[in-house]
Amino acid sequence: MFQPELETLPRPKLTLLQSQRLREQVAYVYERVPFYKQAFDERGLKPSDIRGIEDLPKLPFTKKKDLRDTYPFGLFAVPRHELARIHASSGTTGKPTVVGYTRGDLEIFAEVVARSLAAAGGRPGMMLHNAYGYGLFTGGLGLHGGAEKLGMIVVPISGGMTDRQIMLIQDFKPEMISCTPSYAQTLAEEFKNRGVSPEEISLQYAILGAEPWTEAIRQNVDAGLGVKATNIYGLSEIIGPGVANEDVGEREGLSYIWEDHFYPEVVDPETGEPLPEGEIGVLVLTTLTKKAMPILRYWTGDLTYLTREPGASGRTHARMAQIRGRTDDMLI
Repeated sequence: MFQPELETLPRPKLTLLQSQRLREQVAYVYERVPFYKQAFDERGLKPSDIRGIEDLPKLPFTKKKDLRDTYPFGLFAVPRHELARIHASSGTTGKPTVVGYTRGDLEIFAEVVARSLAAAGGRPGMMLHNAYGYGLFTGGLGLHGGAEKLGMIVVPISGGMTDRQIMLIQDFKPEMISCTPSYAQTLAEEFKNRGVSPEEISLQYAILGAEPWTEAIRQNVDAGLGVKATNIYGLSEIIGPGVANEDVGEREGLSYIWEDHFYPEVVDPETGEPLPEGEIGVLVLTTLTKKAMPILRYWTGDLTYLTREPGASGRTHARMAQIRGRTDDMLI
C-alpha cells in the first residue's frame, strides 16, 4: 500500500473524515460557484443543512450537461491565476468538458494514482512504460505524476507507434505497463507475431483502463504479455484516472474507491434514489478535497454496484464492480 494508514482507516473514522470534508466542501462551493449557490437556493437549502454524508441525498445531481452549459470555466471555484493545469475531453460531440486543477489538486491526483499503482503491483524503483496518451486527455499525465509520486521510473512513450513501443519494452525492460485494455491486446498480438513469448517479456503488471473490458480480455492480456492486469477507474470530471483500482492480489472485478477523496453512491437510474449495496445502478461521485473544480453528486452514467465488505488486502474503502454499461447506452 502507498498510504496504509489511510487505506485501512477504520470505517467509523473514515465516515467522520468524509462528513467533515463534505461540510467544508459544501460551504466552499456555495460561496465560490454561482451554479451551486443557485441550485441550493432553488431548493431552499443552506450549507448548514448538510451535516454529514447521510445528508448527501438532499443535494442536487451534477450532470455532464451542466459542464457543457457552463463552458469553459463556469464550474471553477478559483480564479484563473490560481490554476496550475487544465484538461478537457475530446469534444467529439460538440464543446469539450473542461476541468481545472490547483497545485494542491495535482498533489491529490498524484496521491490517488500512486495508491492505484501500488494496488496494481507497482513499487518504488520499478519502471513504468506509460502508453496512455499525453495532452488534454488526463490519462498520460495522470499516470505519470502518480508513478513519480510512488518512486517509479517513468517512460513517457504515450500512445501509438507500436514498433517503437515493442523496441523500448524489449530494450528498457520495464516491470509495469499502463495503457488501454485494447492496446495491451495489440501489443500482445504484435509480440506473438514477432515470435516473442510471454516469458521473454520483462513486464510483470499491467494497469489498464479508459475503456470497458471483461474478464476474457484480462485473461487474454495476462497470457499474451505474461502479466497480472488490474483495472484502474476514473473520469476527468472527478479528477482523472485514480478514482479507484483493483488490488493485484484480489482481482475479483472489484476496485477500491479512494473514499477519503471521492464519496460514492449508487442510485436508481430512473428515480435517482439511493440503492442499497449490491444493487446495480448509476455511480454518483462527490469530490471531498478538490479545490479548482469541486463537484457535488456527479452523475457518471456508469452502471455498477458497491460493496463495503472488506477485501483480502485489508483496505477498508468501498469497492465498485466493473462497469456493466452506461445509462445512455441501455437497450430494453
